Amino acid sequence: MIEAFFAAWLGVALAQASPGPNMMAVASVALGQSRRAALLVVLGIGSGTLLWAAAVSLGLGTLFATLPQLLTLLKFVGGLYLLLIAWRALRTIATSPALDVAASKTPLSDAQAWRRGFVVVMTNPKAALMWSAVATFLFGAGLTNWQVLAFGPVVALSAIGIYGTYGLLFSTTAAMRTYRRFWRWIEAAFGLAFGALGATLLLWGLRDLRS
Repeated sequence: MIEAFFAAWLGVALAQASPGPNMMAVASVALGQSRRAALLVVLGIGSGTLLWAAAVSLGLGTLFATLPQLLTLLKFVGGLYLLLIAWRALRTIATSPALDVAASKTPLSDAQAWRRGFVVVMTNPKAALMWSAVATFLFGAGLTNWQVLAFGPVVALSAIGIYGTYGLLFSTTAAMRTYRRFWRWIEAAFGLAFGALGATLLLWGLRDLRS
């Protein structure tokens, strides 16, 4: 069991550390909002991780395999949500002529920051595929449903540690100083990146419908 846990965790941790919607959500909030808001985004991601673990331990991976249309739906939902984040970032640039970044962005409440992290991870079809693969590996190693469920807190703590580190790094004084100087360019980069990811998910969803 320990060997299976470690092997699965190592693969998940590498995926968590790589750039993607989760990391960008944390970084954008850390730079444009505050360290507190970024860490609440991290907690939202951790909460979503726990929910994914619970879902796959109860057979969600099998359900995705049986009904691939659910994964297609998730691609559309995730794509639209990422496009919404992109639109908000680009709207900030277009509607804020002032250089005062504090006045140009609407602060996220604690609930909104947590919800952003939670929704990003829950609407990410890559997370669905990853958790399905993890469940297949762990069940194949002979683990029970309860043991797969117990893997959730391990990955949640890993997510909090990795994304929390990103949140701390991107909310340092040096990072914030750089952001205040180049915030329009940085917001444009985040907006375009989120937009590209969202558009890609929508294209994948349309491709699924045509196949």
